[in-house]
Amino acid sequence: MRGHIRLGRIAGVEISLHYTWFVIAALITLSLVAQFSFANPEWSPALVWTSAVVTGLLFFVAILLHELAHSLVAKAQGLPVRSITLFALGGVSQIEREAMTARDEFWMAIAGPVTSAVVGLICIGVAACAGWSTSGQAPGPVAAVLGWLGYINVGLAVFNMIPGFPLDGGRVLRAIVWRATGNEDRSTRIAARIGQAIAFLFIFWGLFRFATGGGIGALWLAFIGWFLLDAAQSSYAQSEIMSELRSVHVGDVMARNCATVDAHVSLQDFVEQLPDGGQRCFLVEENGTIAGLITQGDVRRVPRDRRVVTSVGAAMRPLERLHTVSPDTSAVEGLKVMSEEDVNQLAVVSNGHVEGVVSRDRIIDLLHTKRSPPAA
Repeated sequence: MRGHIRLGRIAGVEISLHYTWFVIAALITLSLVAQFSFANPEWSPALVWTSAVVTGLLFFVAILLHELAHSLVAKAQGLPVRSITLFALGGVSQIEREAMTARDEFWMAIAGPVTSAVVGLICIGVAACAGWSTSGQAPGPVAAVLGWLGYINVGLAVFNMIPGFPLDGGRVLRAIVWRATGNEDRSTRIAARIGQAIAFLFIFWGLFRFATGGGIGALWLAFIGWFLLDAAQSSYAQSEIMSELRSVHVGDVMARNCATVDAHVSLQDFVEQLPDGGQRCFLVEENGTIAGLITQGDVRRVPRDRRVVTSVGAAMRPLERLHTVSPDTSAVEGLKVMSEEDVNQLAVVSNGHVEGVVSRDRIIDLLHTKRSPPAA
């Protein structure tokens, strides 16, 4: 997600703050100022604003705990987690692979709502002991802050358990359907369709409430419905794409007879002799055998003033260190490997021999061809 501020790492996961966070943070703070002022008229303006700012910050800490729960369960299952980004509508964990089983999907999805519910109930319990009531009145700012945090965290847990994909509840539903049917793609499509139906209900109810005097809060409900609808439609489309790609093998889309370059050629000469056809990677030949692979990215990692004295062989990625796939690997798995290793090409190897190179672009181009309507 672009446009973010890196805050640091927790348990090896990078934590970032998207710029849109400041918008919702300001809205929440202003809302809390109005709420605390109304419920506690005896508070000074300084106390009201301090309590509102602290509550807003703690609310996003709670969202971070929600996302960390997803991420830590994913890491425990062996799934790589790149980062967590907090943004206007909450947070998102960038988990690089989908769960391999319905059971893993279930526990990964439900971890967030359970964490929010536990945090909420603890805050409500402590606030109640300090004299906070559900009307918002409290004997002091600590009780008021904890009471609001408890209420909103329980609400967050309930909202996320709505069975509409891609909400956590939709992912739990997907895991249950996946377990019952044994079909991952079908379970995703069913959960996404239910998510679309729920999103339409949010939009309709929000617009109806606004038209009947519901105010800005009703428009927020419609906006959330629109956001869920867009996400559910994207999930459904992605499921169809993945279903189509599972029937395609890497060997069907790889580039055969790839261009080769001698390992002893300097990088400067290699760059000057690059063809205009847009080829992005080359097999490196040394003593009559394929020794590795070099891409434009590998060239860019060498400073320009060192390319004259650096050979292609010194800059290439040796074959034994390459992430390779076999010709019968599915295109979906090939894309997963590229995503995990942050590369755009993979060498396709069979019986120790390089059969060709498959790139992300070739798989995407094939997909576009398969999904394009036939010519009239």
